Amino acid sequence: MIDRLNEAVEFIRKKAAASCFKIPELAVTLGSGLGSFAESSHKLLEIPYCDIPNFPCSTVAGHKGRLILASDERSKKTFWIMQGRVHYYEGYSMADVVFPIRVLILLGIRKYIVTNAAGGVNPNFDAGDFMIVRDHINMMGDNPLIGKNLDKFGPRFPDMSTAYSRKMGMLIQKSAMEQSIPVKEGVYLALSGPTFETPAEVRMVAGLGADAVGMSTVPEVIAAKHAGIEVAGISFISNKAAGMSGGPLTHEEVSENAAKIEEKFGKLMERFITLVLEGRDG
Repeated sequence: MIDRLNEAVEFIRKKAAASCFKIPELAVTLGSGLGSFAESSHKLLEIPYCDIPNFPCSTVAGHKGRLILASDERSKKTFWIMQGRVHYYEGYSMADVVFPIRVLILLGIRKYIVTNAAGGVNPNFDAGDFMIVRDHINMMGDNPLIGKNLDKFGPRFPDMSTAYSRKMGMLIQKSAMEQSIPVKEGVYLALSGPTFETPAEVRMVAGLGADAVGMSTVPEVIAAKHAGIEVAGISFISNKAAGMSGGPLTHEEVSENAAKIEEKFGKLMERFITLVLEGRDG
């Protein structure tokens, strides 16, 4: 595994060096339907996932599958954008799912912003809302740290009591207030998918304390925290979860609702990234 990771790292490092760009310390993963932020960013370098040695390729609509080196115009610093991710339900192993974030960790990132589209379980959440992820519940039936521990990244039993940085969460709130964008806060629960949840499952996860439910994010966050990376999470509430809205759930609905919030999401992310890169306090 380490050899496979290092091969990908060296490939990316050479690409960045050839373009004379400094390797950044921040990475952002864009979830389902949220890739438009990458299109509007100031791109310095673009690499399709499938061109990177050993990198898993995205197979889901709404995940273009590109690693982008971008520049923040205000702070004049660079950051990575992962335009799309791979999921456990695509048939990838957990090791494959977290392969990209481990590559970025080896490249030197110290902060990680993870985003996703999620179903709203909290009855006070509506489609189009943004939720700061305060904590998560792993119900995917697997964990990326199962197996031999990769001591190069972190300890056998990493602490997850502060999986999501409170300081970075406060910066999201500050960014949202400056842009007059309301944000909620809550717990994200991950199931394996690819089926949307049944109404009974939604009632179950609500009883467990979840505010939103999805099929991603948790593996990457576990791998990042294993390596001591500071993490922030933002969920876009793409729809009310099954049994709460009356209609059937579709991936097309997720994409359609994401298109409606592109501008707001872009403004929120642009300001948040600037504050993180400037090292502002929450």
